[in-house]
Amino acid sequence: MRLECRGSRPAQGLVCSNHLTYLDILVYAAAAPCVFVSKREVSRWPTFGFFARCGGTIFVDRQNRISAEKVAQQIAAVLEKGVPVLLFPEGTSTDGRTVLRFHPTLLEPAIQQSAEIVPAAIGYRARDVAERELCWFADAPFLPHLLRTMTYKGIVAAVEFYPGRSAYTDRKTAALELHDKVAAMRTRMARETTA
Repeated sequence: MRLECRGSRPAQGLVCSNHLTYLDILVYAAAAPCVFVSKREVSRWPTFGFFARCGGTIFVDRQNRISAEKVAQQIAAVLEKGVPVLLFPEGTSTDGRTVLRFHPTLLEPAIQQSAEIVPAAIGYRARDVAERELCWFADAPFLPHLLRTMTYKGIVAAVEFYPGRSAYTDRKTAALELHDKVAAMRTRMARETTA
């Protein structure tokens, strides 16, 4: 897999991106070292879970509201240290056709600290393969998808960091504006891929 990166890599603050597949974490780790926020189930995955735990990933139980509060405290602690935190505010991976609504809850630590929040977008392409085939979403079984993905030739992961950094005073406004910026970057990525 080859990485193409556009824009200034964030050295601190909260990074908010769309989410397409388990590969997103590996790609972002190569593009801009950071601490990730991920669903709790990832901690139990073979290999990926081990590396996620070693990398200091913050795990959230999406079914437990108390977990979200604890995760917000952990995000705040990492942001205070000046380490970037990467969040997928859609809350799930998609097939890439659209960017889902951004959930605002975990934006709160950055809002409270007036930390900058950086929108980012990720996309994939490969020879003779639609991006949708590279995405892991819905109830697709993990291992067959991973094995199939490993057979594709010429995979390119494209990451774009929005040129402006903003601090927000309201998490709901932040979620809406960040979503729109990420969706615009994804639209541009799709146009460039088909051009």
